Amino acid sequence: MSDAAQPRIAAPDPFHQPRREIAFRGGGFAPQRKRWASWAAFVAVVALWQAAISFRVVSPVFLPSPWNILVAWYGLAVSGELWANLSASLARIAAGWTIGTACGLAVGVAMGLFSIARSVALPVVSALFPIPKIALLPLLILWLGIGEPPKVAVIALGVFFPTVINTFSGVDGVPRNLIRMAQSFDVPFAAIVRKVVLPGALPGIIAGFRISTSIALLLVVAAEMIGAQEGIGAFVLSAGNLMQTDQLMAGVATLSLLGLGIGALLSALERRLLRWR
Repeated sequence: MSDAAQPRIAAPDPFHQPRREIAFRGGGFAPQRKRWASWAAFVAVVALWQAAISFRVVSPVFLPSPWNILVAWYGLAVSGELWANLSASLARIAAGWTIGTACGLAVGVAMGLFSIARSVALPVVSALFPIPKIALLPLLILWLGIGEPPKVAVIALGVFFPTVINTFSGVDGVPRNLIRMAQSFDVPFAAIVRKVVLPGALPGIIAGFRISTSIALLLVVAAEMIGAQEGIGAFVLSAGNLMQTDQLMAGVATLSLLGLGIGALLSALERRLLRWR
């Protein structure tokens, strides 16, 4: 057979590769809700805790079991003592957080929008923020007297500074090209703030709310331990002095549940206000 009659075998093309599916990698680090993981971790911790008490690895005098804490919590709830202390703490938190947040939002937005406000307020905020606010309680008692005003003022001061910093950072972090685009279309200043600046700063502001609510919880407990007859902080201090560790831990568990409830409310607010993300 001649060379012309033989079939020719095509040389493999090194640049031609068979098509294959490429996995999608554009998830954008989007969080996925896996509630079973959190519940499983919680159940495991409680089970280990209960087992440590049951097998006398830890003395129940110093650390009561979850069951004893639940029994003590139920007794306090039925007697009404828990709700009386909780309502007093919630009233202080609501008043202090509202005042501190309103003032912090106003100052933070002003710092983000106006150069003169930033130049004046930023050094003052940086200098006063590291001061432990609970250390000012005796001074506030001298100024405002004994009663609710100094406790509310301590909470408001503690809430004010993180709100200012997060609001200022959120406003300052809004992309400048969006603001310039609005200005190029002669959008009024108030409309730019309302429709461009505040929505862009909202993630940072809500992050500040999470920090400020935690600080408010810490400060209300500390303030009530120093000078209050009612409140979760005063109750925890009294139970500790009497070595009623089950009631003490019931008060601590109430604070934890309160923090979880506030966090859930902020998460719902975040989902509602940041649906555009």
